[in-house]
Amino acid sequence: MDKIIGFIGCGNMAQAMIGGIVDSGLISSKNIYVSNPIVEQLDLVRSKYGVNITKDNREVAKVSDVLIIAVKPHICDQVIKEISHDLKDDVIFTSIAAGKTIKSLEESLGARKLKIIRTMPNTPVQVGEGMSVIANNDLVNEDDLKTIEELFGSFGRVEYLEEKFFDGATAVSGSSPACIYILIEALADSAVRAGIPRDKAYTMVAQTVKGTAEMVLETGIHPGELKDKVCSPGGTSIEAVAVLEKEGFRSAVISAIKASAQKSKELSENNN
Repeated sequence: MDKIIGFIGCGNMAQAMIGGIVDSGLISSKNIYVSNPIVEQLDLVRSKYGVNITKDNREVAKVSDVLIIAVKPHICDQVIKEISHDLKDDVIFTSIAAGKTIKSLEESLGARKLKIIRTMPNTPVQVGEGMSVIANNDLVNEDDLKTIEELFGSFGRVEYLEEKFFDGATAVSGSSPACIYILIEALADSAVRAGIPRDKAYTMVAQTVKGTAEMVLETGIHPGELKDKVCSPGGTSIEAVAVLEKEGFRSAVISAIKASAQKSKELSENNN
């Protein structure tokens, strides 16, 4: 990809995205520009990935073909107003700021009518297995979407959603890794209880979760059908499933994601 990619903000998520892009070979590190007020973070990404660094947000804004705003929501408006006059007319303006709607981004840009992408990647981008959901305004064309899909696809999968679904997406892909980590920890504790060393327990459980997820993605078979294939009549798996149903596992997961989506909605209302 022969484009200049800019990052304003260099926190954990931005660093993970930069690493994924560079490691994929999609873009040369010399075509990536990063700004941040904390010099130590800038020095870290330069030493690891060889990207261009600066403390000046406007410097990044001036050169970027795709600009990714990776700052906290409460300073997002301030940063956008700072750089709004320096942006290229055809820049693909991309925000990963949680809760910031396309409308609010347009308002922060003022008179500038730009292509805007709102996206929400999740933390597994750090290992190239992220899930990013994307919405866009009417100025974004098919070629722009292909550019974003290729860029974000370098560190995981991409799905396009109408923006009205973003609170649910934030819960399902953004927050649910925390729930899955709890599941992994609980399964590993169960293995340790059965006498298996903890280091081996975590490896066994994590690989099982990874393989199970790949089965869903690669086969396209409904998870319920895959579950049925594991559960032999009178066997060990159906015994485990029966206990989960009795203890309300499915209902607890649904309630947890509903609560997460509601919190996302509240944050969106407060940030716009």
